[in-house]
Amino acid sequence: MIYTVTINPAIDYVVHLNGDVLKLGSVNRNSSEDYQFGGKGINVSNVLKTLGFDTVALGFIAGFTGDGLENGLRDMGLKTDFIRVQDGMTRVNMKVKGSVETEINGIGPNITEEDIEKLYAQLDKLVAGDTLILSGSIPKCLPSDTYEKIMARLDGKGIQIVVDAERDLLVNVLKYHPFLIKPNNHELGEIFDKVLKTDEEIVECARKLQEKGGRNILVSMAGDGALLLDEKGEAHRIGCPKGKVVNSVGAGDSMVAGFVAGYQQTGDYGFALKLGTATGSATAFSLGLAAKEDVDALLATL
Repeated sequence: MIYTVTINPAIDYVVHLNGDVLKLGSVNRNSSEDYQFGGKGINVSNVLKTLGFDTVALGFIAGFTGDGLENGLRDMGLKTDFIRVQDGMTRVNMKVKGSVETEINGIGPNITEEDIEKLYAQLDKLVAGDTLILSGSIPKCLPSDTYEKIMARLDGKGIQIVVDAERDLLVNVLKYHPFLIKPNNHELGEIFDKVLKTDEEIVECARKLQEKGGRNILVSMAGDGALLLDEKGEAHRIGCPKGKVVNSVGAGDSMVAGFVAGYQQTGDYGFALKLGTATGSATAFSLGLAAKEDVDALLATL
């Protein structure tokens, strides 16, 4: 089974402005509105379902907004096993779309030590062959080493762990040999205080992360495609399929989902990279998360 963890999920309220400009100190009216169930792990679960893989979405919810998120995901056919916390509410993020995009992100509930222990107990039930995807940042109410503690508990159990996080959150888990990590080229450069301009520089830094314990290093490069340094030391390079970028939200999560799906289907890193790239691009080229027919069409061009 594949499990995703979204510690601080959200409901994203997306509005498109009537007039295209946000006027401060005045009444603004929108031309359209939508809501989406957000959070990196939730995005991964959504896209994996589109690709034909069941997952269980884990994390924390609170308040009536938590009820809305949980019920909405279940209505979409996603399996969830969220932990309900008492203090606060699942956050609502406002995304204002106009000539300039503006975001107002909520805080989220207070997650206690008792709450996080419940998550640890859930994860203790995972068995060899399961896949665990840890995505996103750690809220301030939790220790910054939360991912490390999770991986330490699962170390040696034969669980494939994927980590999609930034800087120290990513580097500090490498000693537990995650199956896959996915920095983008800018994040990879920040880890080493460099601006990476060439494939050779990206491979060099990716090898350094392997030396620290990472098995497969997937580096997304936006319109320039992606580079994978696999656990055998082979570098795979792929370009980006042609299309117009209309939405970058969830593209990285979609790439992770596509890579995991591709590897589980074939055990081949080259195909996993292709499917990950096609899936990430399908999201970038659409207003929402990737649709199966779009993924298939883009995959055929790679």
